[in-house]
Amino acid sequence: MTYRTRLPHRTRGPGALVTGGSRGLGLFMARQLAERGCVVTIAARDGDELERAAVRLREETGATVHIAVCDVRDRAAVGALVREVHERDGLDLVIANAGVIQVAPVDAVDAAEFADAMDTMFFGALHTSLEALPYLKRTRGRLGLIGSVGGLLGVPHLLPYSCAKAAVGALAEGLHAEAAASGVSVTAVHPGLMRTGSHRQAEFGGDVDAEFGWFSTAAGAPLLSMDAERAARRIVDAVIQRRARLVLTAPAKAAQLVHGVAPGLTTRLSGVAARLLPAAPGRGPLRQGAEAGEPRSPVARLVRSWGSARNDRVVDRANQHEPGPRTSS
Repeated sequence: MTYRTRLPHRTRGPGALVTGGSRGLGLFMARQLAERGCVVTIAARDGDELERAAVRLREETGATVHIAVCDVRDRAAVGALVREVHERDGLDLVIANAGVIQVAPVDAVDAAEFADAMDTMFFGALHTSLEALPYLKRTRGRLGLIGSVGGLLGVPHLLPYSCAKAAVGALAEGLHAEAAASGVSVTAVHPGLMRTGSHRQAEFGGDVDAEFGWFSTAAGAPLLSMDAERAARRIVDAVIQRRARLVLTAPAKAAQLVHGVAPGLTTRLSGVAARLLPAAPGRGPLRQGAEAGEPRSPVARLVRSWGSARNDRVVDRANQHEPGPRTSS
């Protein structure tokens, strides 16, 4: 049996909140918390998706699971959610995970895509943090902010995502320093590629089919990506153990190291990688991965089929079936 770090038990909890908890990594983290005895609230924008996730969590864990339809871009809505969880369950642990993924060359996006990424991921994490901290100070609780390796270095064709995740990383480090005196721990989490089935919900621009092809291949490739349930277990352990920082996957750790030692070289290598990615035929509306077609080249289709196979298999368990509002990583 896998050892799982647990929170101290209380009569009404521990109470945990996961934003972007209806699918993907957020759902897997919520499952980990439920298995450790937490009363879990999952929040996202899609009520039907939340209901399906909650039913599955209750059946699999026997835990008490609440749902909340909430747009983390709306600070007042986040404040009401956090207050409700605190009053009902007590608030011991919060994970800010809600996110969007936009995959496209910079020529195929505009400032609106950057604003959307910042509103959901950075301001969503900021709103969650600011509203939760007063309650977490009462319980000497734990806060986890989900960044990304994409926030540790600029990733071509993922620039809105990288910019927003970089801001989340800075927020987590600053809050960790400032909140420590009050007994609240803040953990910055930087996962690499994970098999969450998110390629179906991600948005693609430029040459949509080709962009979907390379992203879904990389996100599922055995040597590049990590099993999302294993990642969720390690993340929850790190937050409970009050670790300041967690970087997941060997490629992500290597990228962080190389960028720290030789940032100029890393940037030049990123430029080489960018030349290998699809060119943008023009600017147009972004489309979700579930709407994308297969790459035109037979070789590319074969590579995508191989690389994405493991990611495709997790779609059902990750509750990633139907395209919906963009709420989780």
